Amino acid sequence: MKHKEQAKDVFLRYAEQYDMQNILIRHKVEHTFRVAELSERYAKALGMREEDADLAWLLGLLHDIGRFEQVRRYGTFIDSKSVDHAELSGDLLFREGLINRFLKEGAAEEGLPEDWRMIAETAIRQHNKLSLPEALDSRTRRFAEILRDADKTDIFRVIAAIPFEDRVGSSRASFVEAEEASPEVMACVLEHRCVPSGLRRTRFEGHISHCCMAFELVFGVSRRTVKEEGWLQALLAETDAEGKQIWTDRETEQLRVLRREIEKVLGEDEQQ
Repeated sequence: MKHKEQAKDVFLRYAEQYDMQNILIRHKVEHTFRVAELSERYAKALGMREEDADLAWLLGLLHDIGRFEQVRRYGTFIDSKSVDHAELSGDLLFREGLINRFLKEGAAEEGLPEDWRMIAETAIRQHNKLSLPEALDSRTRRFAEILRDADKTDIFRVIAAIPFEDRVGSSRASFVEAEEASPEVMACVLEHRCVPSGLRRTRFEGHISHCCMAFELVFGVSRRTVKEEGWLQALLAETDAEGKQIWTDRETEQLRVLRREIEKVLGEDEQQ
């Protein structure tokens, strides 16, 4: 992208308006740049034109921009306890004009495809949804899928790297404890699909839900990247660095089922 460094500068100046001492804010900046890089990499691996790869990079840069305001207002990244962060990102950018900060400084638009605005708003608003609308045209769907795959790829790193208490912020007290995931959650595992937010009640069910994102990675390059980086494998571990069992016996049994089903999906590329 011709003005990539300028776009990064605009983004950083925006983020620096918030509390950079907050671990959620710091990690969100890191996550943003990772998703931008992954989106561009995936687009190129899929043989997309340079201007389309540039757009994929920009979508990664902008996709979570509502997260900063979410943390400031609610103190958490948990949408069910606050606000849909993808819709907030779309509103800030395209309804309240935040995108104009990027345009004014020449950090976007030049060198991007003509249809970039429509694609950008749709992909950003849809990046966290359980599934994409059937009515999406094939071109918009491709960009949305790239962004969703890139986001999921790095979320595995985020979940593995940031302690639970720091990630959930002020909402941590709302998670009830239980010794196993519900039959409904485990049905999602066996059916190889993501867990709807309404089914996640406990910390362990939230953990399973994050891992289940692996089932819906669209592209082979995404699945290969996830395997190579190893963060998902870390989330599926039964013991911590000191060899201590992380979950209860029943939770560990369910984790083994989850690991087995994920290995089936991630192993599909090796069989092709």
